[in-house]
Amino acid sequence: MSAPSSSLSPSELKSQLIDQARELGFESVGVVAVPVELRQDYFMRWLEKGMHAEMRWMANNPERRAYPQQLMPEARSIIVCGLNYYQPELERRGRIAKYALGKDYHKIIYKKLKRLCAWLRDQGGQNRPYVDTGPLLEKPIAEQAGIGWQGKNTVILNPTEGQWLFLGNILTTLELPADQPPANRCGSCTRCIDVCPTQAIVAPYELDARKCISYLTIEHPGPIPMEFREAIGDHLFGCDDCLDVCPWNRWAGESRETKLAARPYPDLREMLDWEDEHFHTTFEGTPIRRLKLPRWLRNICVVLGNTGTLEDLPALQKTAQHADPMVAEHAEWAITRIQQRLSHENSP
Repeated sequence: MSAPSSSLSPSELKSQLIDQARELGFESVGVVAVPVELRQDYFMRWLEKGMHAEMRWMANNPERRAYPQQLMPEARSIIVCGLNYYQPELERRGRIAKYALGKDYHKIIYKKLKRLCAWLRDQGGQNRPYVDTGPLLEKPIAEQAGIGWQGKNTVILNPTEGQWLFLGNILTTLELPADQPPANRCGSCTRCIDVCPTQAIVAPYELDARKCISYLTIEHPGPIPMEFREAIGDHLFGCDDCLDVCPWNRWAGESRETKLAARPYPDLREMLDWEDEHFHTTFEGTPIRRLKLPRWLRNICVVLGNTGTLEDLPALQKTAQHADPMVAEHAEWAITRIQQRLSHENSP
């Protein structure tokens, strides 16, 4: 990438910054000035209600998260970059959220941000890049930077890219022209709220992670609560239901980032017999790997309990003898669910 002259005006610098970011594959670029107001009171109330569940890191030093200038006092701007990750999911048993179908986006986007930081450094800026790695309220920041508005499911909604955007942030000492937050254009639509299988969107723009399938199948470390197992359906890792129904998402095209392309995996029944080494080798470099084998087996059991057949029972019966009590209990639950379903289907 060519380095522009250091005599560029702030507007010229921002224009060339956008060009650099788009060369790196980002579809959306916006800037917000620091300090920035981020509805800090709303965030604090959300934490007080316990809606962050067991994601305790969100409650650590909440002031730093709510006031990004505390991360880098000398920062004058935050650059927000959005990368489209939409792609069709492969036909298989057990749905995986689209963001996790390919390689881990953290590394992909971080490398792009580092390259952008190198260019900014040539312009005299000191910079810090973040991709879910620092205490930043990424979605409110993206809204203030003009990337999109927060939809009623709390996800950033870009009018051309929809909600399928990875977000990356760069705090920089450069003073760049700020963008304006867009108008919220969700209107009276409640499709994302209505479709949520566990009613995790408890009010417009308010998500209770304790009920969210993405949280339950990824972040939640223990047994999945009984009250949510049936509602999880065939969601194996994460959930896109509230994104799939959003009318704005019809404008999104497929991601241009080939590293995010969906990977094929064996059938659920086969994966029940895996050991740690097989799991880690198969999911090396993907978001699924950090789940670790017990939670992966837990999720498979729930999906099979909701969708499995007679042919899945032998594998589940073997898993019911698993050394991990959580895995064994979920396998027992799945066996009971399948047997009940078969009994109901065969009853006169």
